Amino acid sequence: MTDTTLQLEDAALDLDAAAPTAWNAATWFAVISLAATSFALVSAEFLPAGLLTPMARDLGISEGTAGQVVTATASVGAVTAMLSNVLIGRLNRKTVLVGLSALAIGSNLLAALAPNFWLLLLGRAGLGIALSAFWALSVAVVARLVGANATGRGMGIVTLGVSLATIAAPSAGALISDWLGWRSAMALTAGLALIALLLQLLSLPTLPATASNSLADVFRLTRRRGIQLGMLAILLLMTGHFAGSVYVRPFLEHVTLLATGPIAMALLGFGIAAVIGNVAGGRMADANIRTALVGTAALMAFAALALVLWGVHIAVAFGFVTLWGLAFGMAPVVLPTNLSRAAPDALEAAGSLMVVSFQVAITIGAVLGGYVVDTYGASGPLTITVILAASTVVLALLQPRS
Repeated sequence: MTDTTLQLEDAALDLDAAAPTAWNAATWFAVISLAATSFALVSAEFLPAGLLTPMARDLGISEGTAGQVVTATASVGAVTAMLSNVLIGRLNRKTVLVGLSALAIGSNLLAALAPNFWLLLLGRAGLGIALSAFWALSVAVVARLVGANATGRGMGIVTLGVSLATIAAPSAGALISDWLGWRSAMALTAGLALIALLLQLLSLPTLPATASNSLADVFRLTRRRGIQLGMLAILLLMTGHFAGSVYVRPFLEHVTLLATGPIAMALLGFGIAAVIGNVAGGRMADANIRTALVGTAALMAFAALALVLWGVHIAVAFGFVTLWGLAFGMAPVVLPTNLSRAAPDALEAAGSLMVVSFQVAITIGAVLGGYVVDTYGASGPLTITVILAASTVVLALLQPRS
């Protein structure tokens, strides 16, 4: 993009148009500001994983109760996703994004200063609103910044923030908590959101609303076959992923018989591969979305199957946990891009449906995986991953060629 102001007509996206061969500095700066935002928001989302013990002790609650701060973020996010793009009406999308970062700053500060559990929960609920509304807008905003046929590449960069935060936030939070206390660790996430806000102010062009969305518009979109298939792909693959990935550590402990140190190294390999997957997934999605979806789901199915069959061997376990990480890194780029191709004229409404699908998949995956691991043992959740990822491959092959 060469013009720093995006007019309404520029937002009418043509999927047949050639993707930009090169981005100028302004475009890179704008996309990186969104990556910084995703890093700030997801860091705050995952931070409590490393803070539960000191947080519970300080507030006089159990660790199980403290863990509900994560549930509150996800639950509020699922509800907000359906409404966010309706409630913002015709507000300039740059103003909305800056406002969401400001909400994240306030929510993180409230959580850091909360004298009791209920105010902490309120702060986390505010973060859930900022998270879900940001992701609901993300594909539409990226498409306007870089062009429709470069959406995958743009989302690949934005979701780098997710992978980096997933790797860094829990461990960094634990270290900072031990050094400065859990409240300081929580306050630092407000600082990250402030940096993201400043980058947005400096880099994002004005993004006038192209239309106001209604809840009826969002539901009407679900009548399209492409949207139905796109949502089903998210539900299948992400339910499978979260049913199994949460229990990779118990699998490595009880099946591969690894100690804590080697498990940490295996999970680090998963995280690094996910970062690579973000970039690879973006380029594949832009080249051929059907092939990208088949490849992502097939890699995940194969990695989980190999672990179930041969995961007792240490080298196999390390290799295929890493391959799973690559597939997981590709998924949050490929799946939204796939869904958006069915609604080039309603990207914001499609974004709402995308976030709801992810949140429902995460919830179902966690419940299903917990039941299966208690009933069938450590290999059970990974078997669910194989079945659902393989089902996604079949679904992708049934999609029309794009």
